[in-house]
Amino acid sequence: MRVLVTGASGLLGSGVATALRDRGDDVTVLQRRSAALGGVREVLGDVADPDAVRAAVFGQDAVVHLAAKVSMTGPWRDFAATNIGGTANLLEASRSAGVGRFVQVSSPSVAHGGASLQGAAAEPAAPGSARGRYARSKATAELAALGADGPGFAVVAVRPHLVWGPGDTQLVGRIVERARTGRLAIVGDGTALIDTTYVDNAVEALVAALDRAAAAHGQALVVTNGEPRPVGEVLTRLCLAAGVEPPQRHVPFRVARAAGALVELAWSASRRSAEPPMTRFLAEQLATAHWFDQRRTREVLGWSPRVGLAEGFARLAAWYATRP
Repeated sequence: MRVLVTGASGLLGSGVATALRDRGDDVTVLQRRSAALGGVREVLGDVADPDAVRAAVFGQDAVVHLAAKVSMTGPWRDFAATNIGGTANLLEASRSAGVGRFVQVSSPSVAHGGASLQGAAAEPAAPGSARGRYARSKATAELAALGADGPGFAVVAVRPHLVWGPGDTQLVGRIVERARTGRLAIVGDGTALIDTTYVDNAVEALVAALDRAAAAHGQALVVTNGEPRPVGEVLTRLCLAAGVEPPQRHVPFRVARAAGALVELAWSASRRSAEPPMTRFLAEQLATAHWFDQRRTREVLGWSPRVGLAEGFARLAAWYATRP
């Protein structure tokens, strides 16, 4: 196939573009900075720019849309321009160009209202109750994408949950840096069960969604390793893999959530661009259970994770062992 991958400069996007290239697909990537991937056509531009999007989409058979503004804080207009406007641009250009398959990469946060999720299914995206501007904008974008599904244009939304692996600067990088500087704490007692997804498994699930779009179209599917673990254990094993001291300090959930609210106000007033140390959403993610029933996802995609958590942590440790 001729496939456009947006957001290929990120860990998951580069993995998808590489996997498609390696199996023989003709891959085009669209992102604001060079992804430094060999063997692919590169279009530098922003998904919020309709002209750049039309140039990238022209001649494609399929689109895997990963580009997004991912942050815990920031002006709503920035999230809306990239996550909502960018998705709208891609949908319009794709249908005009005769693209047949469209994979919208979303997030479980689009349907998370803050309560514990235990063995949850992929509930419909709910912008009104989603926590934070990122989640609300992604929920709106997912609804638009699935609303565009129809004859000749198969759209499937995939929600990978907490993707991590070697080279990850988002989840792993931030956890390790906070642990290294003594700023990482366990919120609550650390026993809440959470799902995560090793990056290779997330890549293969997205490729499967592309291949099975005709059968999976119109659906939203959560993707995880299917191995829920206590959040305290996950934090500890990530830190040990990176060779840093795991967190020992505990902060009560109510204290962390209240602190997150104050930090959000301070960040908003000062318009700081750096990621805040705590937000209400982050406190909830660290203190409440969020793991998902994977049976339907695996059935629809004909996919199952190949890399278990134990092997994933070993691979992460081996990667860190080669770093300065």
